[in-house]
Amino acid sequence: MWRRATGVAAVTMVCALVPAGIATASPVAHQGGGDSVESVTSGSYVVSVEQVNDRQKIVNVYAASMDRVVPIQVITPADDSAPRPILYLLNGAGGGQDSATWEYQTDVVDFFQDKNVNVATPVGGRLSYYTDWEKEDPKLGKNMWSTFLGKELPPLLNKQLGSNGEQSIAAISMSGTSVLNLAIEYPGFYNSVAAFSGCAQTSDPLGQQFVKTTTEWIGGVDDVQNMWGPFDGPGWREHDPLVNAEKLRGTQIYMSTGSGLPGFPNDTPANPRIQDGRAAMFDQIVVGSPIELATNLCTSNMAKRLFELNIPAVVDFRPTGTHSWGYWQDDLHKSWPFIAQSLGV
Repeated sequence: MWRRATGVAAVTMVCALVPAGIATASPVAHQGGGDSVESVTSGSYVVSVEQVNDRQKIVNVYAASMDRVVPIQVITPADDSAPRPILYLLNGAGGGQDSATWEYQTDVVDFFQDKNVNVATPVGGRLSYYTDWEKEDPKLGKNMWSTFLGKELPPLLNKQLGSNGEQSIAAISMSGTSVLNLAIEYPGFYNSVAAFSGCAQTSDPLGQQFVKTTTEWIGGVDDVQNMWGPFDGPGWREHDPLVNAEKLRGTQIYMSTGSGLPGFPNDTPANPRIQDGRAAMFDQIVVGSPIELATNLCTSNMAKRLFELNIPAVVDFRPTGTHSWGYWQDDLHKSWPFIAQSLGV
């Protein structure tokens, strides 16, 4: 299913994606159909569980690969009388460590009140691209997020939440790249993957500028080559969803992006985030417009590649929209039926 808006302008790259506003382990096979899931990690464990309210909790997990405790914000199912699947919902470049989060910027808690799914959001991973870094970074420390999210966390969370072993993953902006890479690295592990306003390319000059600007110019990281090695090395191609799109075959794919043109009501004073100070209209239009123009180009390139490979995908090219939370809330709502059917909800 392909949906394309008309009149989308050519894109000039001017800045990168940025949201507005432990031990050795072997790969984890997909455990669908309610099969039991055993931990394949050595050293990772659930430290504690904090009950926020009757539907929200924080599961604190020690990630041995990074030697740190990672809080996992969880929204539990409306009906927990039977095992339910997990939707991993990642924040953007801030990693949930700032105000640019699903919980603060959207209606995510209310939206899932009547839905029979666990929603799990890790807190941490600022500017990490949720990947395994080749070197420790002086500012970000040791990043082994792909190992954590793909190997260490799932068996522990499945057991803690009583999950049926089915899982999907969705994310925005920086992490829109990450979720595609995770689905490629762990083929068949996720029933579906949804990327909102992400850039599905990393090894060409455009994609590398996205990553470099996000981490170095915006985030203050000293050298992003600590992540995947030299720009002309194999690491960048190995983590390029556009190059490795064939490995997404069998995973249900949803992608969305705006055109960069301001729209109503999200880019006007009618936006409740602008009214209460969670967002600034100037930033959304002056910064968010060119960023979304660039993600539109990235998404177009990925959609074309999937079409060439005859890999089905739902691609929503919105006729308007800046790089901002109002649109990502809309994207989550619109993509939920797609995600839900992939999870059997």
